[in-house]
Amino acid sequence: MFEQVKQTRVYQDVVEQIEEAILNGTLTTGEKLPAERELKETFSVSRGALREALRVLEQKRLIDIQLGAGGGAIVREVTPEVMMDGLSLLVRSQKVPLESLKEFRMDIEGNIARLAAERANAEDVARLQAILGLAKASLDNQEGWEAYVQADAQVHMTLARITGNTIYEYIQTAIHENINRYYAEFLEHDESVLCDHYQDLCNIVNAVADGDGERACDQMRLHLNRLGK
Repeated sequence: MFEQVKQTRVYQDVVEQIEEAILNGTLTTGEKLPAERELKETFSVSRGALREALRVLEQKRLIDIQLGAGGGAIVREVTPEVMMDGLSLLVRSQKVPLESLKEFRMDIEGNIARLAAERANAEDVARLQAILGLAKASLDNQEGWEAYVQADAQVHMTLARITGNTIYEYIQTAIHENINRYYAEFLEHDESVLCDHYQDLCNIVNAVADGDGERACDQMRLHLNRLGK
């Protein structure tokens, strides 16, 4: 299953080999990795390098390290949530420049809006309109910026669910559950600005209700382009 590592890479090579074995199914959920002594001999690495590799794999949530008798490194189930952790952390840390994030979102979410318009049924449209009602109530009742942003996120994530594409769903969840720091810095809290954003959402949902994919895409891109202006 494994081979000796290149001495210039050491623990990174160990991580890559075990990671690949987990992702391709050679190692399955719940399976225990060989004992530390056996892994050291197989990879021909020091105890320190091996333990650093296992620590990285645990941070990636690919294995659990269980202590005590019968313990060891146990393979975890690889879920979409785990795979999206990196994107979630990247957005939350604000390591991506705003313009890069906008460019990414305009491409991805523009296409999501287009597909949602093509695939939405009456129930989907009703759900979107109900969320718009929550957004409008947050503005009318002066519930504040945070309540409006939560409703806005629900519109975006619901559009992704309507596409039926689970990759889009997880990407949207990773973005919209972690983007608040960008909003706090780059989105004005002025009531008139939020009203403009709300009208954008109405335009997007109306295009989806009409089944007009190109209009939905255009309206989404206009909406996202407001951030940071």
